Amino acid sequence: MVFFRKRKLLLTSLLVFVLALFIGGCSSKPATEKKDEPVKFKIGHCTWVGYGPLYIAKEKGFFQKYNIDPEMVIIEDESQYAAALAANQIQALGNVVDRDVIHYANGVNAKFVCGMDQSFGGDGIIASADIKTVKDLEGKTVGLDKASTSYFFFLAVLDKYGVDESKIQIQEMTAGDAGAAFVAGKLDAAVVWEPWLTKASQREGGHVLISSRDFPGYIVDVISVRQDFIDQHPDAVLGLVKAWNEAVDYYREHPEEGNSIMAKALSLSEEEIADMAKGVQFMGTQENKKFFDPNEPNNIYYITELASRFWTEKGVLKTKVDPKDVIVSRFVEEAAR
Repeated sequence: MVFFRKRKLLLTSLLVFVLALFIGGCSSKPATEKKDEPVKFKIGHCTWVGYGPLYIAKEKGFFQKYNIDPEMVIIEDESQYAAALAANQIQALGNVVDRDVIHYANGVNAKFVCGMDQSFGGDGIIASADIKTVKDLEGKTVGLDKASTSYFFFLAVLDKYGVDESKIQIQEMTAGDAGAAFVAGKLDAAVVWEPWLTKASQREGGHVLISSRDFPGYIVDVISVRQDFIDQHPDAVLGLVKAWNEAVDYYREHPEEGNSIMAKALSLSEEEIADMAKGVQFMGTQENKKFFDPNEPNNIYYITELASRFWTEKGVLKTKVDPKDVIVSRFVEEAAR
């Protein structure tokens, strides 16, 4: 009897299930239609205010608006970037152009799809009182980090003013060590970023010789995305660019709230975020449109070519990188429509 009841219940359940399928199939629209799941992927970056709008995009729902769900992964050791991208541990990266040129040349097939921010006074060369021009650096001792974008900036400055690097004594060290050594009077000049530009005056006669404000577009962070991800999810990449632009717009309209969101995400104080933001210019729709225009000065094609040339001359790269191979401009163009 027990078995019969179970069997009867099973038959009844089957009849209900079939009937539900029949009714569902006859209806014009499924009763439980599901929306497409958001595209999930990971974006790597270090702790830097220039990447902060990613968190504003997440907080304000801009990612959700474009049906994407990126996870931001903080990687402080930049030497891990290339390996993480190559191993598909992250699918996108926020990083400076000249370093990503090196990654691409070394076999990491990731393309530039959007500008994030440019240094606008946050990087520079500090010098002693007797150094009044870039030419005066000849014969002097300069501290800098050849493994960072500071070296690219330094080479760009020397190139513009026609100064031969071989006539300068370079001491390799981190930017922080270079700044401290300069203030202590152990160097004639140093290539640094804030807060050392401000601290230069702690040394008598110490001053900012030149800053990234004088070289707009040279130190620019971009979003690089793996080519296979672009091929598989072009709409997600476009959504990422649009969400980024909207986050930048939101920050400009609500700077205090934006600073609060970024500070919490990056584990910094709001004061630190606000100070860091003074030295950068976030790149939204119009800035990106201009930066990706080959007819504009200091555009992404020019900076990529310049980085490729410098790193080839210095033996970092075996062959130059063609900017057209690493830059994908269509997402910036479509996002601006």
